[in-house]
Amino acid sequence: MVQKVAIYCRVSTADQSCERQERELRNYAKRAKMTVAGVWKETASGSKDNRSQRQAVLALAQARKIDAILVTELTRWGRSTMDLIHTLQQLESWRVSVIAQSGLQFDLKTSQGKLIASIMASLAEFERDLIRERVKSGLAAAKARGKKLGRQLGQRVKSDRLAPRVVDLVGQGTSYRDIAEQLKISKTTVTEIMKRHRAESVLVAEEKPKRIARVTSKGTKGDKQRR
Repeated sequence: MVQKVAIYCRVSTADQSCERQERELRNYAKRAKMTVAGVWKETASGSKDNRSQRQAVLALAQARKIDAILVTELTRWGRSTMDLIHTLQQLESWRVSVIAQSGLQFDLKTSQGKLIASIMASLAEFERDLIRERVKSGLAAAKARGKKLGRQLGQRVKSDRLAPRVVDLVGQGTSYRDIAEQLKISKTTVTEIMKRHRAESVLVAEEKPKRIARVTSKGTKGDKQRR
């Protein structure tokens, strides 16, 4: 049976071109005797959640109009490890696989696909743990700097309560719009939660060198006194 594939090309900046990716993927499809259903090109950072062309390809997959998605490498498709494992699971339920130009077929029905998925799931869990640690460290650093962390006048209780869930879903690669619909909050609220999360992460990054400097300074003074 001839496979019908969607070619997905992505570059990060406007001064790059998808032409090379398209040419190589068309040649690959021709050699593998695949039928190309179409070519979807995107200019967007891998971490962006509003990749309309990728969403269009996913819609085709869900409608079972393609058998596979052809990419030059897996990083062109996924936004993060968590996003990759999530979309691979989605595609498996639709019986659609992702095929890289190297010939690797990311299909969770195969032994190879299951192994890759297992590794990716472990990495995804690691990423989620890192996000949780950054949130906790950010709050601790903010508190140490005298920032009030309790609910202020006018602050939304629901927003605070859902913040960890929002951060976790973003880490899984879920779009802000989908998160808003799923949690019954506005997209603006999701954006505000993530802004606070990133600001707290920056506080952690700024605080670490200062703590190291303070420890080093104390150690130097102690050495001088002992002398």
